[in-house]
Formats: sequence, structure tokens, C-alpha cells
Amino acid sequence: MREHLVFITGRLAKARLEKIAATLPPERFAWTIADAGVKVAALMTEEIIRRRVTIPAEATRVILPGRCRADPAVLAAHFGVPVERGPDEIVDLPVFLGLAGRKVDLTRHDVRIFSEIVDASRMTPEQILVRARDLARRGADVIDLGGLPDTAFPHLDETVRLLKAEGLRVSIDSFSADELRRGAAAGADFLLSLNEETLDLAFETEAVPILVPTRPEDLPSLDRAIERMQRAGKPFIADPILEPIHFGFAASLVRYHETRRRHPDIAMMMGTGNLTELTEADSLGVTALLMGVCSELSIGNVLIVQVSNHTRRTVEEHDAARRVMYAAKADAALPKGYGRALLALHDKRPYTQNADEIAALAADVRDPNYRVAIAEDGVHIYNRDIHEVGRDAMAFFPKLGVEADGGHAFYLGGELTKAELAWRLGKRYVQDEPLDWGCAMDADAEDTTRFKAPGHTRQSGKP
Repeated sequence: MREHLVFITGRLAKARLEKIAATLPPERFAWTIADAGVKVAALMTEEIIRRRVTIPAEATRVILPGRCRADPAVLAAHFGVPVERGPDEIVDLPVFLGLAGRKVDLTRHDVRIFSEIVDASRMTPEQILVRARDLARRGADVIDLGGLPDTAFPHLDETVRLLKAEGLRVSIDSFSADELRRGAAAGADFLLSLNEETLDLAFETEAVPILVPTRPEDLPSLDRAIERMQRAGKPFIADPILEPIHFGFAASLVRYHETRRRHPDIAMMMGTGNLTELTEADSLGVTALLMGVCSELSIGNVLIVQVSNHTRRTVEEHDAARRVMYAAKADAALPKGYGRALLALHDKRPYTQNADEIAALAADVRDPNYRVAIAEDGVHIYNRDIHEVGRDAMAFFPKLGVEADGGHAFYLGGELTKAELAWRLGKRYVQDEPLDWGCAMDADAEDTTRFKAPGHTRQSGKP
């Protein structure tokens, strides 16, 4: 059955909305545009919409602009049909309406994240608990307690019990058999890392061992450890060991592939830290690639490390990547079109308007408030008096007439600098909104039914 959509909009966006709505497939959607009588969507209120908007009897759904602060539930009760808040940008409307070919669901994944606290032996149990809570909040599923060579860990037992009492899953990562035994006795869930020479320890405890080859290149030794655990009917996870670039990286990828070929149904792990930590490149792209390998090979466990400053968001990056890869694999699709979480520096569609569209909006402005936008040709700033385009934020200052208005000058300097950064990187820019850095930065929680506090956005106009 064809839907009849009602798009509520403001005067300045109406022409652009009509242009986009005209591209919607007519066999799926009929549509009506309702002008609420305000310039921009951000100024709409529930009262304005109730008083000024009438919807046709055949309407099946009402779509509000993304920046409208009205409560959809209140308006749904008023109109008697479902009301939704649409996307912030009109160009994203087709995707919002499901015309991208798939409905994106990033709530699911099939990879367990082990997050290692590498210096746990040098921390107190209370300090470890604080760190563990933070890692779990970020997306870690298992807290891995790392033991350091030649460093005693006398409070290991106490720490494991403390973390388990908190409801956390725990693994022990140590070269010391004694520490592994103590951790398991205290209730640890996993032991890293046993090879065929230390495998007897796996039969002394109920903790699940992570099996590794005796030497990274000795894959037959891993096979023998796997076969022994299978004969005993005990659970295990196999890790062929990922090595750093120029120190066996390519060969280690082959080992992961070969292990999966030889053992199609076993649980596997990949330790990604040898790539993310030991490659001075933005870790998000490295992580996305490795999680893609894990998705292809059905590797359901990753051991991650955050020591270097450039990997400070590695838990969030792995969490975002496992969700994107799961969704893409479930759809038998490329990992494209599954949101912006894995895009930190650039955006797929950075410009929501072209230069001509911005010029048309500028021509309709009748007030002294400055608007800032970006298009392929650079940064635009305009009000009723001027419309300037440039690529250097500071070069605009002499043209704006805000020399005597410190607050407004400060605001415009910040917005124009943000706009220039977005234009140079190819990111989306929205005035008065933070840039979207994907999973590289936490997004502020926002109440979409409340207006934002006013800022220094007005100037008195040129004499």
C-alpha cells in the first residue's frame, strides 16, 4: 500500500524539500509539504504546528524536520497519525525512508572484546576496578589482567574476586603458571595463553584456555593443542597470533586463514594490539580492517590493548566495527552505508547544499543574523547585508563588522574555524552543532524536544 507522507517544514527549506520529495518513487510514496509559517525548522514548536498545520485526510505519516524541537508523541495524538522526527539534513531523507536498500540495525554483534589492563600488577585492586568499570562502559566484555615479567602480582586473587563480585568477566594473561593457577582458583573465566607445552594447566581448572602455537610460525603445535582439547571435550579458544608489520604480519594472516580452513567450527581469537599499537597510523581504519578479517573468518574474540595515546579509543573503535561488520555480513553486503561510526576524518556526503542553493537562501534573508555553511567552493557566511565565500576563517573578520562586539566576534571566529576545518577535511558542518567524529569521540546526549540555550549569534547590522 502506498504511503502518504506529510513533510512539515519552514519557508527557507521548502524549495529544497520539494526537489528531494520529487525524487521519491511514486509507487511507494505520495506526499504533501506543509509550511509551518516559520523561516527555519529549529523555530517550530508544538503550538505553532498545531495552530498552523492541517494534514490531508489520506495522510498516513507525518515527518518533522530533524532539528524541530516539538514532541512527536504530542503531535501524533493531535493529528491522529504517526509522527516521526526525520533526518537533520534534507539530502538524507531518502535514506531515512528506507530507500538505501536496507534497514540498518547496529544493535547486534558476534565478537567478544577482551580488553587488557597491561600494568595490572602495578595497580591496587581498587584502581583496577575503576579501570575495569570504565572499559566495560566503553564496550569491553572481558577484563584481561596482564601480568608483567619479573613483576610480582600478590593481589591477583583479590583483584579477580573483586571484579567477579562486580559482575565482570575476567581473563588472566601471564607467562607465570602460578599466576594462571591462582587467577583460575579465584574465579577467572579465561586463561591466556597456553601452548602444547603448558596445556596441562587447562585440565586443572574450569577456566577456558586460549591456545597459541609454541612459536608463532609453528602452526602444527597449535593443531596438536587443539586436537588434545577436542579429545577431552573441553572448551577452548585458538589464537594463531597476529604479528606486527615487517615482523611476520602477512604470514600471520595466512595462519589465521589456514587455522580456520583446518578447523571450521572452533572458537578463535585475534589479538589486534600488535597492529593498532605498533603502527603509527590512526587506529580506527586499522581496526576496521582487522575486524573485517575477523568477520570473514568468523573469529569471535579479540584481545585489544590501549597503551599508546593514538589508540585511546580502541574499545569504542572495536565495538563500532564489530557491529558494522556483523550487519554487513548478515546482509551479504559491503560494509558501506552502515552509519558514520567508522568515519572520523571524512564524511561520505560532506556537503548538504551546493553554492547555488546557499546563494538562494542568502537572497531570502532579511535579518542581520549570520548564517555559516560550507559547499565544495568553500565556507559561506551571509546575512541580509553580505554573502562572502572564502577558505580562510580569519580572513572573513574585517568584513563582518563585529569589531566592537567581543562576544559575537568570539562566536563567529569559533564557528568559521570549525567550518573551515570541516571544509578542508570533507566533513559535514552544521552551524551551532559539534562536528561528528564518529566513534573517535563521545557524542553529547541531546534532548531533541528542548530548545538549545541562545548563543552569540546576532549582530546589530552594519551602519
